[in-house]
Amino acid sequence: MAKKKESLGEEIIEEVKEIAEDVAEEGKELVEKVTKKIKENVSGKRKKKEELSDKDLEEAAEAESLKTELSLDAKKKALLEKAKKLASKIEGAETEELKEKIKAKKKSDTLLPLDDYVKSGIYLGTRVVTPDMRKYVYRRRADGLAILNTDLIDEMLKEGIAYLTKYNPEEIIIVCKRQAGWKVVEKFSQLTEIRVFTKKYPAGILTNTDLPDFFEVELAVICDSWLDKNALNDIRKVGKKILMISDTNNFARLGDKIIIGNNKSNKSLGLMFYLLTKGYMKAKEMDTSKVPDLDWWTGELEEVSESRRVKTISERTKELAEATVEGV
Repeated sequence: MAKKKESLGEEIIEEVKEIAEDVAEEGKELVEKVTKKIKENVSGKRKKKEELSDKDLEEAAEAESLKTELSLDAKKKALLEKAKKLASKIEGAETEELKEKIKAKKKSDTLLPLDDYVKSGIYLGTRVVTPDMRKYVYRRRADGLAILNTDLIDEMLKEGIAYLTKYNPEEIIIVCKRQAGWKVVEKFSQLTEIRVFTKKYPAGILTNTDLPDFFEVELAVICDSWLDKNALNDIRKVGKKILMISDTNNFARLGDKIIIGNNKSNKSLGLMFYLLTKGYMKAKEMDTSKVPDLDWWTGELEEVSESRRVKTISERTKELAEATVEGV
C-alpha cells in the first residue's frame, strides 16, 4: 500500500513536473510573444518618432531656407536700391560733365564763335515757315520771326563747304539776284574764279544749245529760290546739282544740299560767303591770305548813288528791250 502511494506520488510529481514544464514552455512562448509585440510596438513608435523628426527637420530646414532666401532677397533688393541711387548720382554727374564737354567741343569745333553768328543775324528767319524748314526752327520770337538753330547752321555750313569742294571752279555757277549779296558773291568769284550771275541771269543759258553763250555746269549755288527761280528751273531741267541757301520761307527740298540761314541780309550772306570762300580755297590749296577778314564781308553796303541807280534802271530797260526784240 505504502509502495502504491509512493508510486502514485511519484507519478503525480512527474505529471506536475510535466505540467509545470508545459506551463513554463507556454509561458516562455507567451513571454517571447509579448516581448516581441512590445519590441515591435516600441520599434514602431521609435520609427514613427524618427519619421516625424525627419519631417519636422525637413520643414524646419525648408522654413530656414525660405527665411534665408527672403533675407538674401531683402539684402539684395536693398543693395540694388543703393546701387541704383549711387548710379543715378554718378549718371547725373557724368551727364552734366558730358554736357559741358559737348558744349566745349561745340565751341572749339564751330567754324566761327557763336557771337559772330549772332552779330550777323544769320539765325533770323522770316514769319513764314515752310513745311521743309520747320524742323530747323528753334523757336519764334515775340514779333513772329522764326529763329533758326545756330548749331545746325554751323553744321550745315560745314557740309555745304565739303559739298562745294567736290567741284572745280569751271563746273560751278553762283546766282544771286538779291542786291544784299552782290558785293560778297563777286568777291567770292574773284578769289575762286567761279562764274557768278548777280543782276540778271540770262534765261536758257544752261538749257538752250543754240545760244552763243551756252555752257554746261555741274553745280549751281542758288542764294534764294524765289528770286533766282529762273536759274533754279534751268539747272533742274538739265538735271544738275543744286547747293541752295535756304531761309524759313524757302522750299528746301528743291536743293540737293542746303545751307540754312538768313538770305535777306548782307551781313548774313557776307558771313556765309566768307566761310565758303575760305573753305573752298583751303580745300583747293589756293592762297587764302588774299581773303579779306570777316569785317569786310559783313560790313555795311555802300550806298548806291543816284546816278548809278538811274544807270542801273537804264541798263535793265535796255536789256528788257533787247530781250523783247529777240523774242519777236
